[in-house]
Amino acid sequence: MDQVEIFKALSNKTRLQILTWLKEPAENFPEQPNADFENVGVCVGQIQIKAGLSQSTISEYLSILQRADLVCATRVGQWTYYKRNKEGLEKLTQIINSEL
Repeated sequence: MDQVEIFKALSNKTRLQILTWLKEPAENFPEQPNADFENVGVCVGQIQIKAGLSQSTISEYLSILQRADLVCATRVGQWTYYKRNKEGLEKLTQIINSEL
């Protein structure tokens, strides 16, 4: 992923909040009956409720974060779940430490 695209993904307050919430999902979201936070992630509907934005806006934000390799998606039935992509965040840390 291009560095510019990563930093564009981080240039929005709500997208930054989503990453922060996903860091500690059990503290930021209600329990999910059909999926656990660690293995599957947080249902997009729960992220949408917490952010207070439309489903289409949240889906676009999550898509931007996914293209930047900052989150990963898992589909379970009709639902999509998101969690932080540890490898992508480690790459971001390396970029900051070595190139900036």
